[in-house]
Amino acid sequence: MTTTIYSNKAARKTEKAMALDKTVSGVEAACQGIEDGMTVMLGGFGLCGIPECSIGELARLGVKDLTCISNNAGVDDFGLGLLLKARQIRKMIASYVGENDEFERQMLSGELDVDLIPQGSLAERCRAGGAGIPAFFTPAGFGTEIAEGKEVREFDGKPHILESALTADFAIVKAWKGDTAGNLIFKATAKNFNPAMAMAGGITIAEVEELVPAGALDPNQIHTPGIFVQRIFQGTHYERRIEQRTISTAPSNK
Repeated sequence: MTTTIYSNKAARKTEKAMALDKTVSGVEAACQGIEDGMTVMLGGFGLCGIPECSIGELARLGVKDLTCISNNAGVDDFGLGLLLKARQIRKMIASYVGENDEFERQMLSGELDVDLIPQGSLAERCRAGGAGIPAFFTPAGFGTEIAEGKEVREFDGKPHILESALTADFAIVKAWKGDTAGNLIFKATAKNFNPAMAMAGGITIAEVEELVPAGALDPNQIHTPGIFVQRIFQGTHYERRIEQRTISTAPSNK
């Protein structure tokens, strides 16, 4: 019989991965360990499916010099806009930032380091990070400033640029439902970026609208398996804001 001896680090990782109950008491416990200068991924698409509770906690903690990876930068008084307003973000890696005046001001003044990435490339770079793929070639961005300084290769007669994978110290995602083992179900538009980022964090925090016992979710409906999640809690008081609300005009009775 062979006995395998693990290093302390490997033992901790094995124990963490095998733990059946990933629940923590709340957002305060979930965000423990996030420190100045860290890289944090935050899921969601626009304001849909963003981890509202965790962003609020980061604002309360006052951690600074963060590198934030997100589809967008929130709006002036909500989402990542709260951290921008408090000067807690040093660098923003994103694909869409058009709804945040404070972001624009900080970027143009040189206060904020910004890496704008095509949306598809951002999604794939996060997915690659979670899958352990260090880099990939894509045609997106060739011939623009995005390609400057990057390796270019030709495939099927078409130039592609080399993009590196993205990972983070912490990935924070928001799911519709989750169970105590960390399995997650995302709803509609919130499936954008959240599942990919959940795989790419050194520690992944999941806040959910509804937390259920392990085994209560239909396995066929799970988008992110619990193996990728280290901490989960049920959030409260979600605002679910809409960036640009558009409503139809009532039909005329004439």
